[in-house]
Amino acid sequence: MYYEFFGFREAPFSIAPDPRYLYLSERHKEALAHLMYGVGGQGGFIVITGEVGTGKTTICRCFMEQAPEHVDIALILNPKLSARELLGSICDELGIKIPAGASIKRMIDQLNAHLLDAHAKGRHTVLIIDEAQNLSIDVLEQLRLLTNLETSEKKLLQIVLLGQPELQEILERRELRQLAQRVTARYHLDSLAKDEIPAYVRYRLSVAGQRTDLFTPAALRRVYRMARGIPRLINLICDRALLGAYAEGVHQVDARTVRQAGREVLGRVGAAGGNMKAERPSLPGVSVGVIVAALVLFTAGLTSYRLGWLNIRINDKGASATLSTPEKATLSASSKPLKADTSSSGIGSSGSQPGASTSLSKVSASDAGGDVSQQEVASPDTSTGQKSDPAPDLDAYQPQGDEKVQAYQVVFKAWGDDYQPASTPYACDYAQTMGLQCLHREGNWRGLQQLNRPVVMRLFNRDGNEFYIALLRLSGDLATISLDGKEYQVPRDLLDKHWLGDYSLVWRMPPGESRKDADRKKWLSLQISQVIDRQGGSVSQRQQLKSMSLVDQVKWFQKSVGLIPDGIPGTVTLIHLNTVLDAKVPRLFDTTQTVDSAKRG
Repeated sequence: MYYEFFGFREAPFSIAPDPRYLYLSERHKEALAHLMYGVGGQGGFIVITGEVGTGKTTICRCFMEQAPEHVDIALILNPKLSARELLGSICDELGIKIPAGASIKRMIDQLNAHLLDAHAKGRHTVLIIDEAQNLSIDVLEQLRLLTNLETSEKKLLQIVLLGQPELQEILERRELRQLAQRVTARYHLDSLAKDEIPAYVRYRLSVAGQRTDLFTPAALRRVYRMARGIPRLINLICDRALLGAYAEGVHQVDARTVRQAGREVLGRVGAAGGNMKAERPSLPGVSVGVIVAALVLFTAGLTSYRLGWLNIRINDKGASATLSTPEKATLSASSKPLKADTSSSGIGSSGSQPGASTSLSKVSASDAGGDVSQQEVASPDTSTGQKSDPAPDLDAYQPQGDEKVQAYQVVFKAWGDDYQPASTPYACDYAQTMGLQCLHREGNWRGLQQLNRPVVMRLFNRDGNEFYIALLRLSGDLATISLDGKEYQVPRDLLDKHWLGDYSLVWRMPPGESRKDADRKKWLSLQISQVIDRQGGSVSQRQQLKSMSLVDQVKWFQKSVGLIPDGIPGTVTLIHLNTVLDAKVPRLFDTTQTVDSAKRG
């Protein structure tokens, strides 16, 4: 229903076990590695367990697609069978013809003959049973007996059991101890971690043909809280949230939409958490007093954690952290809250348009060198020839609550606009009235240099309190920033100590975004044609470029500016196009400095 609206080729959040949509987190990679190990193993059992919806079946399908040519796979999806029915299903999967009414002995003999023949031909047979927690004790014992089919060198059958955590409890029973001793590999697949959710959602969107970040950071945090990291629930919530955004006619999903989608999918807020609690075994012997004591220790430790986590990041160059971009600017011009509001649902209801190019990587911004003194002497601003104020003490800076408002005002001023938050509460809503759009990213200096626009950056003081600055210019290793309405020139190293990589910028959208696809393509073709006239080389080269398809022309342009040439005119591509054709757009540095700056980034 919403595919065309968002520019999808297919459903990005289907719960079907499509291997193309398998996001290989570290956990899923390990689970897949255990299955691949079974291909070259010497028989026996491999047990993969995981909570409902964590992706066990999808991993199985991915394994089947990647299995070597010499591997024969029998897949059983419905294990609620008797021993006789299971043997019949295995023979059917392997193409073994069994006479009607054949006894269990006859089926095992036929299976043994088939396995011996396959072994002689250099083939390896793997039996995969999904939902194995539903196997009865008698059937599990029959499966154990199948592993007795062997030569003097190896077992003839490798059996993979995929199931929910109850399978582990079943295999621990005394009557199955012989089977348990034949398990050569075990792996429990956990749900996704909080910091994996953005990459998971972005990956599925990209497979479906959309490179734009359609979910705000706050929306992704809400998805995690409601789904508890379970991929199937994430898919259900995201699918319903996209439908809600489509119904509202917006191209970006905020936390409010996710919350409503979660209510519809889960029945009530927190249902996912309730289900998870019911599925997990309780902890016997844990008293209420111990729990209360743990909560007290946690509360006391939280303050210590917030005081120390920034220093950990500063002193450990190998460590990295990712915090999502806060959603809404607290934009009350008349009042100054003591702390910026970062809990609201969106910095603006609209985000990047469909078809945006590949998102920038989530990497730590701590690429720069060692310690830099907080109290820097005044240095000349190379862009204006004037001296900026001494660098502020960012460690000790105490947020007043309106830094984000002021940062956006400075950024809009760079675009020639006078932003008054009293008339338009949210900065990104104001941007749209001016033909601009907000873009929120997480990356590093290289990503900033690539986009080449003034940005709003979120920093943290030594107490872990957030505040905002506007980054206006870059000149070598120096950055010109605006904080509390004053401009300072500071080393990039100093900002690295307080910046975790998230930033927001505004960019000029193509005119008439609501026009038909044909009109948008015509506009894009005209823009690319102007670039070819400027940068296309000789007359014959320009003619050759203009004779190419629009997709190939976009690829040529992307390659010329250092982007991945995917042929998709996404947000980053359009920003570069705007930079090339419009000399009036504000920049962090002159285009001629891009190459040198990128090398330093």
